[in-house]
Amino acid sequence: MGYAPGVERGFFPLDEELELLPGSLTPHGHECLVRLGSWMPFGQAAELLEDFLGIQVSRGSSRRYTEAAGAVYVQLQTEEVERLEAEMPPAPQGAEKVQISADGANVPLLHGVWAEVRTLVVGEVQPAVQEKGERVVHTRNLSYFSRKIKAEEFQRLALVEMYRRGVENAKAVAAIQDGAEWEQSFTDYHCPDATRILDFSHAAEHVSPIGDVLYGEHTPQSQAWLQEQLHRLKQEGPEHLLLDFQELQKQHPESQEIASNLAYLEKRRAQMQYPSFQAQGWPIGSGMVESANKIVVEARLKGSGMHWAPEQVNPMLALRNIICSDRWQEEWPRIEAGLRQQSRQRRTDLHNSHQQPLPAALLGRAPALDAAFAQVLSHHIQENNSPAKPKSHPWRGFTHGKTLFQPTPTPKN
Repeated sequence: MGYAPGVERGFFPLDEELELLPGSLTPHGHECLVRLGSWMPFGQAAELLEDFLGIQVSRGSSRRYTEAAGAVYVQLQTEEVERLEAEMPPAPQGAEKVQISADGANVPLLHGVWAEVRTLVVGEVQPAVQEKGERVVHTRNLSYFSRKIKAEEFQRLALVEMYRRGVENAKAVAAIQDGAEWEQSFTDYHCPDATRILDFSHAAEHVSPIGDVLYGEHTPQSQAWLQEQLHRLKQEGPEHLLLDFQELQKQHPESQEIASNLAYLEKRRAQMQYPSFQAQGWPIGSGMVESANKIVVEARLKGSGMHWAPEQVNPMLALRNIICSDRWQEEWPRIEAGLRQQSRQRRTDLHNSHQQPLPAALLGRAPALDAAFAQVLSHHIQENNSPAKPKSHPWRGFTHGKTLFQPTPTPKN
């Protein structure tokens, strides 16, 4: 069977007219499979797709569809960062009080290798409320950005989420983190004027070993001593506590535990002004990013028997970010448009690679004919390579299972 000139095997004009996605699934089936694959193991996603929609796909297809969609979103966010860096547009209006927290978690790769995934969480700090006789501050409307990349590149690419949330224009920002150096550099890069707070539980982790030296590890006496010191730290701040620890160091000069933990706490003295932070209405814990490590990263990428190729991790993280941020309805149309554009570009590249030059016998014989032929050929290639304008079709009128993607109306002249 022959093919029309300029039309390659595998090119279906109706696909363009209906704006179908690459592959054998309908847009709705495609979206459902990717969404399921973002939540659960690929084999289970394939099973549920068949149960819900009667569509059969293999575990391998489930993985490929999901990772391809995630890769598109990674690329979209990277391009957005490049645009923001080039154009430097004004940031949107931020919330009244914003908390940012960043942290790392390990995920298993192939061949027994582990890799660190970094996650940023941005949230809006709410007014303090009374719970069980204590003032408690909650942070709501959380959103996430995660990548398996080096710290310097992470802080650069996280601009896409910091900009989207308008952190630059928030009235007040607090960076509540565990004290790691890369997290301080992240804060320097994005919001150097933020109030910096050492997560209270991490401060406690460096107080506890001092009590173990004095009273023995995990003894009732050391636990009672620890609770007393933490109460002092939360209610009075670090000044008197650090003076006491300095005296303990003099009494136990041979103890590396006291020396190292005291040095850690002294370096972060300004980040442990907990009475002042609480009076300003800030939380003093980074629990939201520790929860993000579990919910966003580990719940999907650290399951039993899971091992990932390095190139699989960021696409999955990108999808987990939008799902756990409750932004699927907002972001899937962009992913779908990106998948369609990729498919169109591959078809264009394939078409161009098969173009045959005009036979030499016809070149140079008649300049006018050459020019006319070139004009017709250029018009023909442009028609074949340009996306078809979407038309009304019964497929778009289905009341069940409609795709989220809706074509942009063509403006009238």
